Amino acid sequence: MKSAAFRDLAILIARIGIGIIFVAHGWQKFFTNGIDKTQIAFEGMGAPMPNVSAIVAAAVELVGGFALIAGIATPIAGILLFLDMVGAFFIVHYDKGIFVSEGGYELVLALGVGSLLLAATGAGRFSVDGILGGRKSARSVA
Repeated sequence: MKSAAFRDLAILIARIGIGIIFVAHGWQKFFTNGIDKTQIAFEGMGAPMPNVSAIVAAAVELVGGFALIAGIATPIAGILLFLDMVGAFFIVHYDKGIFVSEGGYELVLALGVGSLLLAATGAGRFSVDGILGGRKSARSVA
């Protein structure tokens, strides 16, 4: 399917789906569990500077997730979310196998590569970036 409309619709659906998951995780860190408990959890997982890294991860996930949903600053949000998932992979999940049910990295991997792909393709026409004349797609840039 080489239709521009299909490509932009697929990017919209991916942005919304991935964005919702990130918003939920950022919200959980800040509000459901609370940042204090999140910082304690980060310390228990061996995250560097857990008081700071918990806030940074929560902010990147919450703000980045909303940015993906709206399609605003998508390349920046995508890269930051990808890096957030790289951190989660190496700090928490890499040695637990692939399956999320065993603490593995399947969700982190899917969210990370999805975010990286959105950073590379841009937000598409159906986005704030598209309305403001930002990157519409990799094809339009090439």
